[in-house]
Amino acid sequence: MSNLEVRIKIFNDPFYAENGMVISIGSGTTCWIVDPGLPPQAEHIVAYIREKDFSPEKIVLTHAHGDHIAGVDDVCVAFGDLPIFLAKSEWPLLTDAHENLSGQHGVGTTVSSTNLHDIAPGDELTFDATVWKALDVAGHSPAGRALYCKNLKLALVGDAVFAGSVGRTDFHHSNGEQLIRNIKDNILTLPDDTTLIPGHGPATTVGEERASNPYLQGM
Repeated sequence: MSNLEVRIKIFNDPFYAENGMVISIGSGTTCWIVDPGLPPQAEHIVAYIREKDFSPEKIVLTHAHGDHIAGVDDVCVAFGDLPIFLAKSEWPLLTDAHENLSGQHGVGTTVSSTNLHDIAPGDELTFDATVWKALDVAGHSPAGRALYCKNLKLALVGDAVFAGSVGRTDFHHSNGEQLIRNIKDNILTLPDDTTLIPGHGPATTVGEERASNPYLQGM
């Protein structure tokens, strides 16, 4: 067991209830911004960070669908050109509203920042005294990533798996078989008491999803 404490503040947008997050560790003032989404989410994220006097270190994107990237530019306007960590093969989605699916809904979301950094499967990101390992959860999007911290027994899983469900795979760049395989190989292999924080909806655990998620039975 780790004595570290993680603080996760979740902000939902009013359209898709996407979980944009600000994460800090213990009493530290450094924070990560994860998947800042549609208005007014970024505004609330910026206000919270300023209220807490945090120092944003990076933006982490589990994937580049429009509802997970819409607040990136607003956050960068507020705090400078923060490094953005996202799987490299999803970088083109940042500037293509059709590929990031926002164009189909008349929004046309794009990201202007080019301060991009790849997250490949197996990469480790250090955050204060914690280490977060990138896991491949592609399938819902072309190269989705989960971030797993063993010491905190915690994983940020984006839209790969939800409480009682999994990510949609009816998009033109989705692959249902790939998603289920990645969940089986890279999420369900984590300890059962690992907390999963998805991109939408409530937190769950590996054990709960293994036992009751109808899409994952028999794995």
